[in-house]
Amino acid sequence: MGATTVAVLGSTGSIGVQTLEVVRAEPDRFEVAALAARRSVGELAAQAAEFRPAIVGIAEGALASELKAAVPAGVDVVSGPDAFAALADTADVIVNGVVGFAGLSVTLETLRAGRRLALANKESLIAAGPLVQPLLSQPGAQLIPVDSEHSAVHQCLAGQSSTPERLILTGSGGPFRGRSAAELREVTVADALAHPTWSMGPKITVDSSTLMNKGLEVIEAHELFGVDYSRIDVLIQPQSVIHSMVTFGDGSTVAQLSMPDMRLPIGYALAYPERIATPFGAVDWAGLGSLTFELPDTDTFRCLGLAYEAGRTGGTAPAWLNGANEEAVAAFLDGRLRWHEIAGVIEHAMGQHDGAAADCAAAVIAADSAGRRHAADAVSRTAA
Repeated sequence: MGATTVAVLGSTGSIGVQTLEVVRAEPDRFEVAALAARRSVGELAAQAAEFRPAIVGIAEGALASELKAAVPAGVDVVSGPDAFAALADTADVIVNGVVGFAGLSVTLETLRAGRRLALANKESLIAAGPLVQPLLSQPGAQLIPVDSEHSAVHQCLAGQSSTPERLILTGSGGPFRGRSAAELREVTVADALAHPTWSMGPKITVDSSTLMNKGLEVIEAHELFGVDYSRIDVLIQPQSVIHSMVTFGDGSTVAQLSMPDMRLPIGYALAYPERIATPFGAVDWAGLGSLTFELPDTDTFRCLGLAYEAGRTGGTAPAWLNGANEEAVAAFLDGRLRWHEIAGVIEHAMGQHDGAAADCAAAVIAADSAGRRHAADAVSRTAA
């Protein structure tokens, strides 16, 4: 068999860069067919020079001519807002590392094309789970999660015929674990971006600090594995070595353990159902020390409860939540909102949810926009 071809969409972001590290480690196994970024022309051109894909894409159309001049001869360039989706059928495996709601079209087009989707864009399932689910019946379509928690659950369920009793999603607790609400009133953007165990992009790192990231993962787990919200738990595991667990009816719990290294779940998604040979995340058991656990503080970190509530409401509520959260996080990163005000902005926006069903892409897009609009209004009122 020849090398597995890979399209890396969002190739200059954290997931994209680490995906290329996996490819670099196993060049005989994987071949890059396509790369795409939002606007990082220089970095994208350097990646194209190294991996020589057939085609690259840039979402900012105004940068197309600059990219064409920078990539090697013979590499085609696509540009504009549809550039990511246009590359969703160019390889055996499509890695969706696009940040935020913009990744939805990649997810939908990859599955429609009957390709394997290595999904790092959780917003696709959170906002549009009802649209994604029917596409999984498309011949050849396959969805392998890249989030460390959902990859762990996927690995725990591999080969199991029994229905899981509970899914236990673990998390580090973020940079503010153990702090009180009063202590968090003056935290800065730099404080929120100082994650104790993972290296991630700004938006997801802020989400980790509020525990919204864990809440979004609860919704994603519901969509991926069909388990009711009442049977999905969140547990803080500060060492980030146990990435999630599954408990079965006989009382057995199966866990996936590794050192925190996103290249492991990425490699798992690229090679599935086999595994790569490079030991990313291997544990030094003798030097590991203790593993500790604690329950999340949902009074201080209210975003987790807001996500559970949106998931249970269903319909377009998760899309509304996701849009509101993206708006609130952007305002925080821009200095227009304080960290402790993020949950209140999202709560205000969710109070305006219209109860619409997520029965088409237009409804999901409208809910995302409305969530953003109501969050922006709350940000303005907070700043006034």
